[in-house]
Amino acid sequence: MASLVGSPWMRMRVVPEVAPSILRRSSFLFRRSFSVSCSIEAPPKKLEGEVRVRFAPSPTGNLHVGGARTALFNYLFAKSKGGKFVLRIEDTDLERSTKQSEEALLQDLTWLGLHWDEGPGVGGDYGPYRQSERNSLYKQYAEKLLQSGHVYRCFCSNEELEKMKEIAKLKQLPPVYTGKWASATDEEVQEELEKGTPYTYRFRVPKEGSLKINDLIRDEDVMKVSWNLDTLGDFVIMRSNGQPVYNFCVTVDDATMAISHVIRAEEHLPNTLRQALLYKALGFAMPTFAHVSLILAPDRSKLSKRHGATSVGQFKEMGFLPQAMVNYLALLGWGDGTENEFFTLENLVEKFSIDRVNKGGAIFDSTKLRWMNGQHLRSLPSEELNKLIGERWKSSGILTVSDGPYVEEAVALLKDGIDLITDSDKALSNLLSYPLWATLTSSEGKHVLEDKLSEVSSSLLASYDSGELIQVLEEGPAGWQRWVKSFGKTLKRKGKSLFMPLRVLLTGKLHGPDMGASVLLLHKAGSYGIVAPQVGFVTLEDRFHMLREVEWEALNKDESLLESATPASN
Repeated sequence: MASLVGSPWMRMRVVPEVAPSILRRSSFLFRRSFSVSCSIEAPPKKLEGEVRVRFAPSPTGNLHVGGARTALFNYLFAKSKGGKFVLRIEDTDLERSTKQSEEALLQDLTWLGLHWDEGPGVGGDYGPYRQSERNSLYKQYAEKLLQSGHVYRCFCSNEELEKMKEIAKLKQLPPVYTGKWASATDEEVQEELEKGTPYTYRFRVPKEGSLKINDLIRDEDVMKVSWNLDTLGDFVIMRSNGQPVYNFCVTVDDATMAISHVIRAEEHLPNTLRQALLYKALGFAMPTFAHVSLILAPDRSKLSKRHGATSVGQFKEMGFLPQAMVNYLALLGWGDGTENEFFTLENLVEKFSIDRVNKGGAIFDSTKLRWMNGQHLRSLPSEELNKLIGERWKSSGILTVSDGPYVEEAVALLKDGIDLITDSDKALSNLLSYPLWATLTSSEGKHVLEDKLSEVSSSLLASYDSGELIQVLEEGPAGWQRWVKSFGKTLKRKGKSLFMPLRVLLTGKLHGPDMGASVLLLHKAGSYGIVAPQVGFVTLEDRFHMLREVEWEALNKDESLLESATPASN
């Protein structure tokens, strides 16, 4: 017995061959008295009833959100059933597959928290887990199909194949193969082999009948998806350069890796017919199929780059959290039957069921994703949230520190307005800014100006000049609250008539987070010296200097300016 290089459970031997009676379609087929046939030992047996699913991306680009959702559904199905999640790299497209893309895929899946039980970097009993490392296996199974009569050599040139397509198009027929090599004699085949004519391996498709498969998602009662075989035609499984074709690789891989359920995008439905025929010809038990609907853009077209970010890596760079991406992707076509939309990965494993996956297309809503990211961001433990945002503020050049009391207080004040980590830059920059002139000259600020804002400014300056205001700010929230109450009594103001002018004078804005906490942070920012100089931070001292320079009478008289000015930003 001669062994070939390959997986330890594959061997080949020379045996006498007798063609099965059902394949003796003509006397010139199967004339050989001896031929090479495969004796392939079975791979390690999976436990009876064990769920084994796979995610099989091609390393030809970035991980699309559609692919990420397919990976997630496979992961959730496997984990909810106590099964295995297998990662297989389909890199047979030698021209487009790159190591860089493969590494990016692995990084994105790891970032999402979708850790595979078998696959690259992990190993397993069913490897190798890259198709480029399984060529000997494909060739042995192709040889098995050739010897059984399910496959034949096709020597047709590209010109001949194109002519067949043109004729079929003119006759309004399916573009099925009509060449002579399906019924060629041994002598004709041998003649071409001796000439060195390139050839492919074509699979014989039955000319009559139909084929049906069960699909777990296509209907609530498990709809049977079917095709008429006369529309398919004999298809290629091995190219003339010796490279296997996608459908053949997938069938061999899924069978020899003991995959029990194939969960993938509905665009693979046409492939299922070819794969099912190959399963039957090779004597493999077919897995259970589940084809997930596509992710659609808001205009209900297929989600693509023209609609904005579409890859996991892009969303990661934009500041999205993996928890939010996983949560949102799970809801694109699935729900637990309640109004709840907030799920951790652990929650999803517990709740997921394939029968609740919808067969209709799901709309990708970037606004909803942003909202969901904010929910997950604010649900993080304080220490983790402070670390994320503090490091962001330092790396973006706003602060010179990434942790400490100031960062903690700033995060606590601003977090409700932060949906993405990157939003934190604008939130803190807004707090540190002092757009007083824009606010005073805006149409929205007119009513505040007319409410004797100059009198409030004079009293505020007096409190600052006396040192009273700075002293209460040193005391913290309690000192501030005591001072505000006293200040309001002095001016005989309270509520909005007190707080709106104070907000404008101290922050330069009409709206914003809690005023007391904001002013305390402004005081600390000036005292600690932790704001980077290039930010343009206006300290309290500088703010009071600007208030002294305001010509209130001129502002009140310049009605035309106030009416034409645009509202101030917050």
